[in-house]
Amino acid sequence: MSDGYLNKVYGARDAASTRSLYDAWSASYETELAQNGYVTPARCAAALADVQTDRSLPILDFGCGTGLSGLALKLAGFEVLDGVDLSAEMLAQAEKKDVYRTLSQIEADTPLGFTPGTYATIAAIGVIGAGAAPVAVFDKLMGGLASGGYFLFSYNDHTLADPAYEARVSEWTDCGAARLLFRKHGDHVPGIGLKATVYVLEKK
Repeated sequence: MSDGYLNKVYGARDAASTRSLYDAWSASYETELAQNGYVTPARCAAALADVQTDRSLPILDFGCGTGLSGLALKLAGFEVLDGVDLSAEMLAQAEKKDVYRTLSQIEADTPLGFTPGTYATIAAIGVIGAGAAPVAVFDKLMGGLASGGYFLFSYNDHTLADPAYEARVSEWTDCGAARLLFRKHGDHVPGIGLKATVYVLEKK
């Protein structure tokens, strides 16, 4: 893996550098992750399926990448998926899967562009954390939910090493603004020995 991207992706960088890295990685992304047993999308989809009984309600797959998360959600029975991502090259790969209603490229630090409650669930699977979106995106996505909406996300071990990320979960739950429905630590990318925690929050 010395010439792959998994050994590079978790370093801090700005949005432009992140976009460039994922553009360059797009063609080999799924192969490299498959070789290393990437399981977080399936774990996240299973966690959401346990709490979201109406599979017809729309989901926003924020930071959808090549569509592995959307495919996992589709296989779990969820019917209406919209995907957004910084990387045009990643989105081009996602489009080939034919699991999304819409796919859109977004810019960092811009408003979500939809009314809170448009989506019953917002998913950020492997999106917030080390080498990816900053912790401030957590609040941005929670702000895109109406009361009763679900936030599905994961933090890998690199992210969990920074207490600010788990603290943001506690800030929402401790004051009663959200309820923690699911949290479980488990495999993420077993091939490199990396684990992740999957969460589902319900906005109050």
